Amino acid sequence: MNTNRNNKFTNDYIMNLRPYKPVPQEIWMLDAKERKKILKLDWNEATIEPVSEVREAIAELVASENFFHLYPSTLNRELLELLSDYAGVPVGNIQYFASSDSLHEYIGKLYIKQGDKVLILWPSYDNFRSAIEGSGAQIVYSEVNINRGFIIDEFQKTLEKETPKLVYICNPNNPVGYSIPIEQIETLVYNNAEILFVVDEAYAEFSGESSNSLVLKYENLLVTHTMSKAFALANVRFGYLVTSMDNIDAFSRIRNPKGISTVTQTAVVAALKHLEYMWNYVYEVRTARDWFIRVLSSEEFLDCLRIFNSQANFVLIKFKDIATKSKVYYSLRNKGIYVRQLNQSVSVLDCLRITIGTQEQMKLVYKELQNALFKEGKLND
Repeated sequence: MNTNRNNKFTNDYIMNLRPYKPVPQEIWMLDAKERKKILKLDWNEATIEPVSEVREAIAELVASENFFHLYPSTLNRELLELLSDYAGVPVGNIQYFASSDSLHEYIGKLYIKQGDKVLILWPSYDNFRSAIEGSGAQIVYSEVNINRGFIIDEFQKTLEKETPKLVYICNPNNPVGYSIPIEQIETLVYNNAEILFVVDEAYAEFSGESSNSLVLKYENLLVTHTMSKAFALANVRFGYLVTSMDNIDAFSRIRNPKGISTVTQTAVVAALKHLEYMWNYVYEVRTARDWFIRVLSSEEFLDCLRIFNSQANFVLIKFKDIATKSKVYYSLRNKGIYVRQLNQSVSVLDCLRITIGTQEQMKLVYKELQNALFKEGKLND
């Protein structure tokens, strides 16, 4: 294997790129029985299975003839119409992809030339940085003070100073959890018509707000979505884009239409036909999230941590120091509870990000968090 960083066949800028390094998925080293013992709260996946009709639809598909040897449908009209109804925009303003990560790579291919400046509201989802930098982008950051949150006037000044070609905003933000009001998103898009805005709404179901309708008014807006979170379909890899019809046409020139498997399409159609299940889960997560924030904001924890308000399916917890954070991380891990240590920014090095599950699951996390910090702890309802 050639490990020479000066590989003559590789684009120069690729070899200097910092790779996206996800936390190892150690859960896949365990068998199915052992996986059931793990409470996985480190990747912001759903903590429950998808609606049962998804499994049933896939089982029926794989049992049928004329399936495995065929390429997938390249134009699933039923899927597009269901997405259109769900997203609240015409079919012509939607296209689907094999995950939002794949969609982000297409954004780089379509819009970025080597040396183009891309600004990322930071800290944020690092895989977008990796994908777009892989197209030759020059990345600059606008770092949000996590204690103050997003301030639109300050961000506008950064845009005027940097004059980027493209801006990436994760809304609600990952990993902090704050949400930028849609009115402010529209202000930014309207006031900066020469800049292309990518608004990643991976967690929009949990905030209850979406920028989708703005694409009917503005050409310089791409809204990206995933079904890995609220819909509990992370493993089937599905994402979709909401944008102007002209932008959809541009994507169609480079998008591989047979890249989304029939299994994925079948699962997504089934999930979209049973939205009540998803919305019930979102309600459960919101309830558990608000409870978890409230109890960790009590006087009991004032000297050792701060928990941030969140509009997503996770919370950010800042500890009094890195040693305390590490103590809690390994204590939870020893109990089979996986949470995320962060390194995107100096501002989050003493933080843990914890995915919010059901109320029952979060009561367990709370109890183990108390034990980690105080040795002895009683669960307060």
